[in-house]
Amino acid sequence: MEANFGRHPVQLVALLVGAAAILVCAAAATRAEEPLRSSLQLGEQVTATFRPLNVTGPYAGEPHCLVCENGANPVAMIFARKLDAPLVQLLAKIDAATAQHAHESMGSFVVFLSDDGKLAARLEKLAGDKSLKDIVLSIDSPTGPDGFKVSPDADVTVVLYREHEVKANHAFRAGELNEKAVEKVLADLPRIVGEE
Repeated sequence: MEANFGRHPVQLVALLVGAAAILVCAAAATRAEEPLRSSLQLGEQVTATFRPLNVTGPYAGEPHCLVCENGANPVAMIFARKLDAPLVQLLAKIDAATAQHAHESMGSFVVFLSDDGKLAARLEKLAGDKSLKDIVLSIDSPTGPDGFKVSPDADVTVVLYREHEVKANHAFRAGELNEKAVEKVLADLPRIVGEE
């Protein structure tokens, strides 16, 4: 039996809307399954520098290059777009790992990609409330620093590097950073602190 949509335009529109919805859902499902690439990848070199506003650390209140500060040491570099509970959990664990590996001069910092004028005060409070002593909290523009290729789709990007070579990269879309994801990041720390 042939469909005659000429006489029933409402049915045609409904069919087209339904087909479009299926395509959108399929595309979203495919996107969610694909690993997100953000910032420098395994084996790439950290060659660019930038000067985020340091909110904590020795240069608090000033723009200062944290890549330069850490040199060839093992480093956990994090780019984040918002402050939430899973990120705070990650920062606390990275801070503890940084203290634990002080003898290897491990450094760590998080760069919040934000233009929120009240964020610095919130970060100062967070550092005090959670006793974050070794990880430096900083702020840069929402687009991220040149040369670091931070994906606009990434809510949190973690780059672990040593001697300027990326040893691990983890990128998370909004809602993907959870306890299991935090443990995955921590499991890669031996790649930079010489326990691998």
